[in-house]
Amino acid sequence: MNNFRRNLLKGFAALAALTLVPLRALAAEWNKVAFDAKTLPEALKGAGIQNAIESKDIVIRAPDIAENSAVVPVEVNCKIPGTRSIAIIADKNPQPLVAQFNIAEGVEPYVSTRIKMGDTGNIRVVVQAGGKYYVAMKEVKVTIGGCG
Repeated sequence: MNNFRRNLLKGFAALAALTLVPLRALAAEWNKVAFDAKTLPEALKGAGIQNAIESKDIVIRAPDIAENSAVVPVEVNCKIPGTRSIAIIADKNPQPLVAQFNIAEGVEPYVSTRIKMGDTGNIRVVVQAGGKYYVAMKEVKVTIGGCG
């Protein structure tokens, strides 16, 4: 009877190992240099963003006044064909690069998230499409308790 239990436990352990191994493959690589940058130019350089062109095809939805700077809702909808990545940057944050999303081919370039903002400033969205970088900005005023 002990051998049966032992073999059963070995089987469950092997099954668990086989199911958990693919989870490691799902972990995305992240750009430590860009996310650890302390200034906007360092973050842009670390992310490889250069010569970004202003574009009206990037639509940013965020509140004009954020009553709670810890959870500022941000939606980005990009109409530029061939979009490969979307980066969200809060210019005045201690670490400006807030999020970076890789967009698979054939997927609608839309993201929705909540970010933390350190102070009133611009939310900058940088999109990589067709080997070029495009940018759009929206100012968000951060208040305490909704009082400006």
